[in-house]
Amino acid sequence: MAVTTETVLETLLRPDVRLGTSTPQADPSGDYAWELFRRAEHLRPGSYRILDTKALKLTGGPQAPLPPLGRSSYVWLVETQQADVFLTYCTNAVDTARQVAGLTVVQLPPELAIGAEYGLIVLYEAPLSAWQLAVFILAPAGQQIHTAHGFLSGALPCTAP
Repeated sequence: MAVTTETVLETLLRPDVRLGTSTPQADPSGDYAWELFRRAEHLRPGSYRILDTKALKLTGGPQAPLPPLGRSSYVWLVETQQADVFLTYCTNAVDTARQVAGLTVVQLPPELAIGAEYGLIVLYEAPLSAWQLAVFILAPAGQQIHTAHGFLSGALPCTAP
Protein backbone atom coordinates (compact mmCIF):
# COMPACT_ATOMS: atom_id res chain seq x y z
CA MET A 1 0.00 0.00 0.00
CA ALA A 2 1.69 3.18 -1.19
CA VAL A 3 0.62 6.21 0.85
CA THR A 4 1.57 9.78 0.02
CA THR A 5 0.78 13.13 1.57
CA GLU A 6 -1.83 13.61 -1.15
CA THR A 7 -3.52 10.21 -0.59
CA VAL A 8 -3.29 9.88 3.18
CA LEU A 9 -6.95 10.77 3.89
CA GLU A 10 -8.25 8.36 1.25
CA THR A 11 -5.99 5.67 2.71
CA LEU A 12 -7.19 6.28 6.26
CA LEU A 13 -10.81 6.05 5.12
CA ARG A 14 -10.39 2.77 3.25
CA PRO A 15 -12.42 0.02 4.97
CA ASP A 16 -9.58 -2.51 4.64
CA VAL A 17 -6.98 -0.28 6.36
CA ARG A 18 -6.47 -0.82 10.10
CA LEU A 19 -5.77 2.58 11.67
CA GLY A 20 -3.64 2.68 14.81
CA THR A 21 -3.75 5.66 17.15
CA SER A 22 -2.98 6.56 20.69
CA THR A 23 -5.79 6.83 23.22
CA PRO A 24 -7.56 10.20 23.40
CA GLN A 25 -7.93 11.76 26.85
CA ALA A 26 -5.14 9.48 28.07
CA ASP A 27 -2.37 10.65 25.72
CA PRO A 28 -2.07 13.92 23.78
CA SER A 29 -1.19 11.99 20.61
CA GLY A 30 -4.66 10.45 20.74
CA ASP A 31 -6.22 13.88 21.21
CA TYR A 32 -4.33 15.08 18.14
CA ALA A 33 -5.60 12.10 16.14
CA TRP A 34 -9.21 12.95 16.96
CA GLU A 35 -8.57 16.59 16.03
CA LEU A 36 -7.31 15.28 12.69
CA PHE A 37 -10.59 13.32 12.37
CA ARG A 38 -12.54 16.56 12.95
CA ARG A 39 -10.48 18.32 10.28
CA ALA A 40 -11.10 15.42 7.90
CA GLU A 41 -14.84 15.87 8.46
CA HIS A 42 -14.61 19.40 7.04
CA LEU A 43 -12.79 18.12 3.97
CA ARG A 44 -14.96 15.06 3.41
CA PRO A 45 -18.28 14.90 5.32
CA GLY A 46 -18.76 11.55 7.05
CA SER A 47 -15.04 11.10 7.68
CA TYR A 48 -15.21 11.69 11.42
CA ARG A 49 -17.65 8.84 12.03
CA ILE A 50 -15.62 6.43 9.89
CA LEU A 51 -12.28 7.33 11.50
CA ASP A 52 -13.67 7.44 15.04
CA THR A 53 -15.22 4.00 14.59
CA LYS A 54 -12.24 2.28 13.01
CA ALA A 55 -9.38 3.79 15.07
CA LEU A 56 -7.55 1.20 17.14
CA LYS A 57 -6.36 2.81 20.39
CA LEU A 58 -3.07 0.92 20.60
CA THR A 59 -0.92 3.18 22.78
CA GLY A 60 -1.21 5.53 25.71
CA GLY A 61 -4.29 4.16 27.43
CA PRO A 62 -5.06 1.58 30.11
CA GLN A 63 -6.35 -0.93 27.53
CA ALA A 64 -3.36 -0.55 25.18
CA PRO A 65 -1.39 -3.74 24.55
CA LEU A 66 1.99 -3.77 26.24
CA PRO A 67 5.12 -4.61 24.27
CA PRO A 68 7.70 -7.01 25.66
CA LEU A 69 10.00 -5.47 28.25
CA GLY A 70 12.62 -3.26 26.65
CA ARG A 71 10.84 -2.98 23.29
CA SER A 72 9.49 0.22 21.78
CA SER A 73 5.69 0.16 21.62
CA TYR A 74 5.65 1.49 18.08
CA VAL A 75 8.29 -0.89 16.75
CA TRP A 76 6.53 -3.84 18.39
CA LEU A 77 3.09 -2.77 17.07
CA VAL A 78 4.45 -2.42 13.53
CA GLU A 79 6.39 -5.69 13.65
CA THR A 80 3.36 -7.57 14.96
CA GLN A 81 1.19 -5.91 12.28
CA GLN A 82 -1.46 -4.67 14.69
CA ALA A 83 -2.21 -1.74 12.36
CA ASP A 84 -1.60 -0.93 8.71
CA VAL A 85 -1.22 2.81 9.32
CA PHE A 86 -0.38 4.54 12.58
CA LEU A 87 -0.97 8.20 13.45
CA THR A 88 1.76 9.28 15.85
CA TYR A 89 4.25 12.01 16.59
CA CYS A 90 6.94 12.59 13.96
CA THR A 91 9.56 11.67 16.57
CA ASN A 92 7.98 8.22 17.10
CA ALA A 93 7.60 7.70 13.36
CA VAL A 94 11.22 8.63 12.57
CA ASP A 95 12.55 6.43 15.38
CA THR A 96 10.37 3.48 14.35
CA ALA A 97 11.33 3.84 10.68
CA ARG A 98 15.00 3.60 11.69
CA GLN A 99 14.30 0.27 13.37
CA VAL A 100 11.83 -1.34 10.95
CA ALA A 101 12.96 -1.97 7.38
CA GLY A 102 10.54 -0.89 4.66
CA LEU A 103 8.50 1.44 6.85
CA THR A 104 7.44 4.71 5.20
CA VAL A 105 6.87 7.94 7.11
CA VAL A 106 4.37 10.25 5.42
CA GLN A 107 3.84 13.89 6.32
CA LEU A 108 0.22 14.90 6.72
CA PRO A 109 -1.11 17.58 4.39
CA PRO A 110 -1.37 21.02 6.05
CA GLU A 111 -5.17 20.88 6.16
CA LEU A 112 -5.00 17.74 8.36
CA ALA A 113 -1.77 18.30 10.27
CA ILE A 114 -1.96 18.88 14.00
CA GLY A 115 1.13 19.90 15.88
CA ALA A 116 2.29 20.89 19.27
CA GLU A 117 4.36 24.01 19.70
CA TYR A 118 7.12 23.72 22.24
CA GLY A 119 8.89 26.59 23.90
CA LEU A 120 12.16 27.00 25.71
CA ILE A 121 12.73 29.40 28.56
CA VAL A 122 15.62 29.82 30.94
CA LEU A 123 15.08 31.56 34.23
CA TYR A 124 17.29 34.58 34.67
CA GLU A 125 18.66 33.10 37.92
CA ALA A 126 19.32 29.67 36.36
CA PRO A 127 22.83 28.21 36.64
CA LEU A 128 25.27 28.66 33.78
CA SER A 129 24.77 25.03 32.69
CA ALA A 130 21.07 25.72 31.99
CA TRP A 131 22.01 28.67 29.79
CA GLN A 132 24.65 26.57 28.02
CA LEU A 133 22.10 23.84 27.32
CA ALA A 134 19.63 26.37 25.90
CA VAL A 135 22.29 27.88 23.66
CA PHE A 136 23.27 24.40 22.42
CA ILE A 137 19.64 23.48 21.67
CA LEU A 138 19.17 26.67 19.66
CA ALA A 139 22.51 26.41 17.84
CA PRO A 140 22.81 24.64 14.46
CA ALA A 141 24.12 21.41 16.03
CA GLY A 142 21.19 21.25 18.45
CA GLN A 143 18.70 22.03 15.71
CA GLN A 144 20.19 19.22 13.58
CA ILE A 145 19.60 16.78 16.44
CA HIS A 146 15.99 17.94 16.72
CA THR A 147 15.48 17.60 12.97
CA ALA A 148 17.01 14.11 12.98
CA HIS A 149 14.38 13.08 15.53
CA GLY A 150 11.45 14.47 13.55
CA PHE A 151 11.07 17.91 15.08
CA LEU A 152 10.82 21.00 12.90
CA SER A 153 13.31 23.74 13.60
CA GLY A 154 11.93 26.46 15.79
CA ALA A 155 12.04 30.20 15.68
CA LEU A 156 15.01 32.26 16.71
CA PRO A 157 15.24 33.18 20.38
CA CYS A 158 13.57 36.32 21.56
CA THR A 159 13.45 38.22 24.81
CA ALA A 160 10.35 39.09 26.74
CA PRO A 161 9.15 42.69 26.38
